[in-house]
Amino acid sequence: MHGMRAPEAGAAFLRPSSLQWLERQLKKQVPAEYFLLTFTLPAEFRALSFAHQRVVYDLLMRCAWETVRTFSQNDRQLQGTPGAIAVLHTHTRQLDYHPHVHLVMPAAAVDGEHRLWRAKRRKAKGGYLFSHKALAKVFRAKMLAAIEAAGLTLPPRYPTAWVVDCKSVGSGEPALIYLGRYLYRGVIAEKDIVACDNGQVSFRYRNAKTGRMERRTVSGAQFLWLVLQHVLPKGFRRARNFGFLHPNCTRLIALLHLLLKFAPGRALAWVKARPPILCSCCGAVMVIVKTRIRSGIAAVMPVPIVIQGVY
Repeated sequence: MHGMRAPEAGAAFLRPSSLQWLERQLKKQVPAEYFLLTFTLPAEFRALSFAHQRVVYDLLMRCAWETVRTFSQNDRQLQGTPGAIAVLHTHTRQLDYHPHVHLVMPAAAVDGEHRLWRAKRRKAKGGYLFSHKALAKVFRAKMLAAIEAAGLTLPPRYPTAWVVDCKSVGSGEPALIYLGRYLYRGVIAEKDIVACDNGQVSFRYRNAKTGRMERRTVSGAQFLWLVLQHVLPKGFRRARNFGFLHPNCTRLIALLHLLLKFAPGRALAWVKARPPILCSCCGAVMVIVKTRIRSGIAAVMPVPIVIQGVY
């Protein structure tokens, strides 16, 4: 996540639809340190993933969530169900095929059985959530079992050590802005296509290691393929919310804000207001009174009405 801008600056580059998504996520903020976790599928699984995109992408997101939920429930400080915002990416900055999932997760959990809220203490230099090596081992086991359970054939060879990255991102705002940029547009912005001459297309990207802008030139046909291979299956949701950050847990979030005396309005101060929706008959500003969201996630955590203790 090199080159991430400050929240106010980064949000200026978001489209209205991405801003609305970001606004919904910021309204769910809780007083805890946030972490960005990245679960990557090894290169040996890319052929399988591309051939069965809907199945493998879904398993990738679910297994990543199940991994952090397992660690949260077994963690001495948390001992409960966490919340996470998951976003699927299928590309590198160079537009190569590279399926991986980003999870933005607060270091906090809700114990539904005892109705308790627990959060890890923040540290000035960035705290610790879970061991990335242990996360990778559990994620690997869950993903392999899920692929076999789905009736798919595992590659003949694959690495024993997988990669999971876990880093502190403070309040979570920069990470959410970073992820929001790619939600409602293609894998490359038009401004990053710098040349198209003699059947060759040149585009720029930021090198993740050096932070510098670099250029890649490919044939026109190859460029089209680089873009089209990242088109998701029809109806597939790239971004999903899990645990206490699920859309069905609105009452729980409101209760936590009240009990913890936390107002997420400060983070929303710089988010542009949505344009008004005008009535086609009288021209008056319309008000949204109810939004219906169909849940595609099974076993959503029940919302407690009363919390007996706050940690």
